Amino acid sequence: MSLRYHELAEAEHRVLNPFTELQLMLLGEVCRLSPGQQILDLACGKGELLCRWANRFGVGGLGIDISEVFLSAARQRAVELGVEHSVRFQHGDARTTQFEKSAFDVVSCIGATWIGNGVPGTLRLMRPALRGRGLLLMGEPFWLSEPPPEAYAALHVRPDEFTSLLGTCERLAEGGADLVEMVLADQASWDRYVAAQWWTIDQWLHANLDNDEAAELRRITNDARRSHLEFGRAYLGWGVFVCRPR
Repeated sequence: MSLRYHELAEAEHRVLNPFTELQLMLLGEVCRLSPGQQILDLACGKGELLCRWANRFGVGGLGIDISEVFLSAARQRAVELGVEHSVRFQHGDARTTQFEKSAFDVVSCIGATWIGNGVPGTLRLMRPALRGRGLLLMGEPFWLSEPPPEAYAALHVRPDEFTSLLGTCERLAEGGADLVEMVLADQASWDRYVAAQWWTIDQWLHANLDNDEAAELRRITNDARRSHLEFGRAYLGWGVFVCRPR
């Protein structure tokens, strides 16, 4: 149900994380992207990062995702922005897909560290595809302050799944990377990401009252809304961490 829920809840989203479009473009700027560079984006979602950066900075690249729904949107977006000859999208599981070694100037995994069972493992999975002293981009939540014990169950995370901002930097180092830049989401961009999903699901439920999935989707949405309002806004941050391999 998880992937299906995200495909429905994020149907109206272009950026499938707590970044605004401005923050996404700022990230490209702080990476000092230049024309001709190649980017590998693991768990790329709707490909907005690749498409917008190709359009703005003249880069190219490859996006991998397990959702055909998202990949269809990514290919359409590439055509809309006129970058369909610069970027391509491939269906696959980023955990097991084989990539050309040392072929990319930037390798990103924005909000999907489950592919490597956490930050260090994901960095080790990404590293072989990187060329020279290229950049590794890691999108990951972090705790703004230590949450109460009940927050973990409410947010469906293990107590050790995320750490503080400093702890995240240490996990990056454990994975063999030095933090050189970062762009962080803020409370407003978090709200826009999650609250817009409530609207989208509400519209879907209104149009599909008798659908077999309706009750479960309503339950998941109610749970997500409550956990965000009670704990997420107060305790959970999110950012993209720009790293160089050691």
